Amino acid sequence: ESIVYYLIDSASLPPSPPLPPSLPGVWSAQGLEMSTGKVPFMEALNGSTVLLPCTYASCIGIKNLYFNWQYNDNGTMQKVCESVIPSDGMDPHPVSIYRERVEFIGTSDHNNISILLWNITFEDEGQYTCFGRNPKEKGKNHSAIFTLVVVDELRVVDNTLTIIIASAVGGAIALLMTFMLVKNFILFVLFKIEERKKIECLVQSSSADETNNVSGSKTSKPLTPKKK
Repeated sequence: ESIVYYLIDSASLPPSPPLPPSLPGVWSAQGLEMSTGKVPFMEALNGSTVLLPCTYASCIGIKNLYFNWQYNDNGTMQKVCESVIPSDGMDPHPVSIYRERVEFIGTSDHNNISILLWNITFEDEGQYTCFGRNPKEKGKNHSAIFTLVVVDELRVVDNTLTIIIASAVGGAIALLMTFMLVKNFILFVLFKIEERKKIECLVQSSSADETNNVSGSKTSKPLTPKKK
């Protein structure tokens, strides 16, 4: 059998369909993520020392990760500290501090880049932004905000509603337990009464049988043989 080859002009072919765009979810799953915790705010007493938490995460790792903390001063972002983390498992060095009473306490063990604010004042109140940029992810960056509220004294939480609800629930449980105890006691008494009635009935039946047997023996006459 002979093989026939056909020459096809590529210009005559229909254009190839365009490739589908990349899914944003795929990139975001590998993107850098900064986090200030599940509760990104705090109410602290004036003069106390507070922790501003922040951690970073990246599925593909980091290289020369740049991070900083910034304070929002009425719309003007003031840099608090900054540094670069060379790679995974390495601590940043050095860390530049631009604000008084600030201490960097981060560690590479848990991807931690948190800071401490010592002896806070009312001027420290506001929003703090934890920012990071990872060159390994083509400069992917992300930020998270932590809000600090400074007060003269901590507010006393009004637990009146909680106490009322707890009392109502406790009262309902106690009432239910009392009802169950009374119910069980009544059932026990009824059972004993029924059992006593059965015993009395058996005793009466036994006495009646004995009386009938005795009466029958007294009334029966002996048979006399007939004379021939």
